[in-house]
This record gives sequence, C-alpha cells and structure tokens, in this order.
Amino acid sequence: MSKFLKGTFILLIAGFITRILGFIYRIVLARSIGEEGVGLYMMAYPTFILVVTITQLGLPVAISKNIAEAEARRDYAEIKKILVVSLAITIGLSIIITPAMILLAPFLSTTLFTDPRTYYPLMAIAPALPIIAVSSVLRGYFQGRQNMRPSAISQVLEQFVRISIIATATKTFLPYGVEYAAAAAMGASVLGELLSLIYLLTMFKLKKRFKLRKDFFQFIHKGKRTFKDLMEIAIPTMGSRMIGSIAWFFEPIVVAHSLALAGVVAVNATKQYGALTGYAMPLLMLPSFVTFSLATSLVPAISEANSKNNHKLIEYRLQQALRFVFLTGGLAVIVLYVLADPLMQLMYGSAKGSYFIQIMAPFFLFYYYQGPLQAVLQALNLARAAMINSLIGAVVKTAVIFLLASQPSFGITGAALGIIVGFVLVTGLHFATVLKKVSFSFYIRDYVKGFIAMGVAAWCGYWLFENILLEIHLVIRVSFAAFSMTLSYSILLLIFGLIKKDELKRIPWIGKFITT
Repeated sequence: MSKFLKGTFILLIAGFITRILGFIYRIVLARSIGEEGVGLYMMAYPTFILVVTITQLGLPVAISKNIAEAEARRDYAEIKKILVVSLAITIGLSIIITPAMILLAPFLSTTLFTDPRTYYPLMAIAPALPIIAVSSVLRGYFQGRQNMRPSAISQVLEQFVRISIIATATKTFLPYGVEYAAAAAMGASVLGELLSLIYLLTMFKLKKRFKLRKDFFQFIHKGKRTFKDLMEIAIPTMGSRMIGSIAWFFEPIVVAHSLALAGVVAVNATKQYGALTGYAMPLLMLPSFVTFSLATSLVPAISEANSKNNHKLIEYRLQQALRFVFLTGGLAVIVLYVLADPLMQLMYGSAKGSYFIQIMAPFFLFYYYQGPLQAVLQALNLARAAMINSLIGAVVKTAVIFLLASQPSFGITGAALGIIVGFVLVTGLHFATVLKKVSFSFYIRDYVKGFIAMGVAAWCGYWLFENILLEIHLVIRVSFAAFSMTLSYSILLLIFGLIKKDELKRIPWIGKFITT
C-alpha cells in the first residue's frame, strides 16, 4: 500500500475517533451548560481559531510541502533549517499575540460581541497559543515525511483529555455563572493541547535524525532562503485561513447585530446562534474528518508528484480523493437529512437545530469537497489563488448573512443560508482553479449512479424509521435506520461498480478478509 493511502487510512481512523470523542464533548458541554452557555462558548471560539491562524502563519502546510520535497532529495540539512526557522517564527508570534489577546478581551466582549460575558471564555484562550505554536510545527514535520501516526494519535489524546475533564470543570464553575462554565470548557481545550504537545515532542525526540538544539541560532541566521521558500506557501495559505477565520470571527458579530435589527433580543440571539453553530453545525461537519484526512495526505503526496512532473499521478490522486469524498459524503448527507430530528433528540435532549440540518445537509457535499481541493491548490503552488477564492466566498457569505438575518421573515435561517452560499461558492471557485492546472476527466455516469444510490438508500431508511419498530427505544430505531441506509447504499455502490473489489483489497483488514 502506498504512503498516500496508508497515511490517509491512519488519519481516517484517528479522525473518526476524534470526531466521535468531539461529539461526546459537545453532548457533555450542551447538557452541562445549556443552550446559552454553548452560545457563549461558540461566540468566543471563532476568536480562538483566528488567533491560532495568526500564530501558525500558514506554516503547517508549508512545512509539510517543503519537507516532502527535501525528503525526496534526502536533504536532511534543509529539513533541519525548515524546522528551526518555523519554530522561531511561531514562538515569536505567540509571545506577541498572547498578551495582545489578554489586553483586547474586554473590548472584544463588550463592544463587538454585545455580550460582556464572553470576556471569560476569551481570556481562557490565551494560554493555548504558545502550545499550539510548537505543536503545529511538529505536525507539519511528521506530515511532510508522510508519517501520519504521531499527528493522528496526538489528535485523539487531545480530545480524550478534553472529555475527561469537561464535566468536572463545568460543574465546578457553573454555580458562579454560565460564563465561568464556558471559560472552563475552553480551558479544557487548552489542557488537551498541552498533552498533545508533550506526546509530539516525545515522538520527535525518538524519531529525529539530527540534533535540533545544535547550532540552532546559526541555522536561523543561514535560513533566509528557507524562510523565503516557506513564506511563498505560508503567506497565501495563512491568507486563505485568515479570511475564513476573520469571516468566522465576524460571523457571530454580524448575526448578533442582524438579529437585533430583526427585533431579536441579545439573549435569544445567543441561544439561536448556539443552536445553529453549537448543535447543528458540529453534526453536519462530523463527516469532514474524511476530507481533513485526505487533504492532509494530499499536500505531501501531490507535492512529491509535482516535483517529479508526474502529471498522471497528480490527476490519479485527485480522482481518488474526489470520488472518495463523494461516496462517503453522500452517505453522510442522507443519514443526517433523514434522521435529523431523532439524532438531535438523542444527542442534546432537544430537537432544536434539526431544522438547520435539513436545510443545510444537501449542500454539505460541496463543503466536503473544499478541503481536498484546497490541499491540491497548495501543493501545486496555487495557494494565492486559493486565498482569493476564500476571500470572495467570505465577503459573499457575510453579505448574505447580513441581508437575510436582518429580515424578520428569515432571522437565524438567513445565517444558515449565508453559510451555505459561502462554502458552495468557494468550492466551485477552487474546482475551477484546479481545472486550469490539472487535466481532469468527468465521469458523469458515475455521479448519476451515486445520486440514485443516495435517493434509494434515503427512502429505505425513512420508510423503516417511520413504519418499523415504532414501539422500540429511539436509540434502536435510529441505529437500525442508519444501518439499513449504510447497508443498502454500500450494496448499490457495489452493484453500480462505484466501489471495486481490487480497491477494497488495498484497505487493511478488509483486504485480508477478501483475499482469504
């Protein structure tokens, strides 16, 4: 099995475990601090993503790409330069940004978010920045060497720590106010990041081929060319993420002010935004661990192929990734659409947010495509084009949210529609940009077969849920309906030839079962 497939498979397993643990975290959080507490947490969380994006400076992708190319040349001195320069940049930025975050927290909470209680979750963000600065460099290093195991295990450890302490932390601080409980939940994330960093440092020390501390400052002084090479990828990549992070940062602000114009009071606006982004969106984004795994593996794999001018391999990897996204994303869409109400009831004890799932689920296939397409653009030195696409999508999304959410007839539904418009537009622009660089064949018949399989499986699951086992516990009904959709969908994919036996043989465990 190739490094690309092996790395993708490892990240898929870790991503699945991480998302399940993340959902457990969300469920515990929602049941511990309620809809209002989740709203406060989710208002502060985009700020966390924004400052992390600034601290990382787009370096994880640049490190992964450049180390993959240096590894192909067996240039270990260059690999050390990449690490030294990257650590110097990210640690330096974290030293500047951490105190700035602490100083700006009062202004952000009272002026921009219109809810002073967000001050405490915002303050809890600051300690995470130096930790993430170092761990992001180490993840980029391992991914560049196409060794996905350390990154995968560190993600699982991070989530495990968060879940282990979230219930106790929120319960301890809830009597002081829901804002303190939301801050405790943010603090649990910081502790998760810390354990993840300790693991990555341990693995790096065991597997490195050179002494990092030796001649550290000398390598910084000699690393001007390395710095320039990193920045050629890092700056546009950071630009794309900054655009997304800034848009997400302003999203709760725009939503809060738009809903105020529509006549919704601040407390209700916080609750509605919490239902959309704290309840519905995490469920819709659950399958994106597949796209994240593919995107992470695609950057070094396509960078290596591009450095060797192997255009056929680039198209083959792209076809593999997009077909896999379509088939897995299609199953996710039908399960979420058909079982939106019972899934929300089981997870959060409330059906609030299921309406958003049914509106947004059919369009989330576009979102699942976005990560792999952006990874391909970055690997092909088209990170600047990806940044421009992201900027266009962010501007349009924010404008649509403001225009629709401020109308009483739309309200918070307008925010959901704006989010849809944003990621559909960005995905379309990314795909159009890729087509300018990579020759690509469209297999229309396969996509038609895939949509037929989705429709038949969705009808099968809906009919079974509404007509069979009505007196049985809801957990069993949901599990049975989801299993029936998965089984019927998989059978149809095999019948239509969208999944081939030789591809199944390449998957560990499954391949052994087929061959025996």
